[in-house]
Amino acid sequence: MITIDNYLDSHYIHRSNWLRAAVLGANDGIISISSLAIGVATAGTAREPVLLATIAGLVAGALSMAAGEYVSVSSQSDLEKSDIERERKELEEMPETELKILGEIYERRGLKKETALQVAKELTEFDALGAHTRDELGINEVSKANPLQAAFASAAAFIGGGILPLIVTIFAPVKNMEYSLYGVTIISLIILGGLSGRSGGTGIAKPIIRIVIWGIIAMALSTLVGYLFSVNV
Repeated sequence: MITIDNYLDSHYIHRSNWLRAAVLGANDGIISISSLAIGVATAGTAREPVLLATIAGLVAGALSMAAGEYVSVSSQSDLEKSDIERERKELEEMPETELKILGEIYERRGLKKETALQVAKELTEFDALGAHTRDELGINEVSKANPLQAAFASAAAFIGGGILPLIVTIFAPVKNMEYSLYGVTIISLIILGGLSGRSGGTGIAKPIIRIVIWGIIAMALSTLVGYLFSVNV
């Protein structure tokens, strides 16, 4: 039996919060760790410096992604809570004005003035704060900030993406290691682009092209820096 909750949960927008953080984390993990390894590999001839830089970058990057996501999303969450509390006070102090505002919102969305006011009255009687939070502030359960979810998804995805170039630095021949990193990185980005497109319910071609192009640019610049500062280590 199909219920309204099951129907709404089937939409891709419900994945937007964690999917954004996961794709960002995985993309950053693949590109930044690969670029770091490529830069060090092209600047020297030993495996140890490449491996050390890659592991350090993986740990630091994962912690940085988690902290960055948590802080930024927490700031968003604080703003949302502040606006909701302000709306609560306005509903207590000037309910008629707030009812008029809600009616005008529905009217701008296409309802007739009388219908819009009636809808506003009924929703206010049912859940005034919920109606204003959703329709005046644009905050709902789908878009509501979740700092811990974003931090965990981003850090886990960064590690998942960064492990791939780490494996290359462990097992690939030291000589011309950068070429192995190029290949694995591009393949990883293609897979990530395809997965993000499928998870988001879109076609896979556009996400793949977008993510691969930027990955190639990052690796090319890292290679250039490695050659410019090439030293025997």
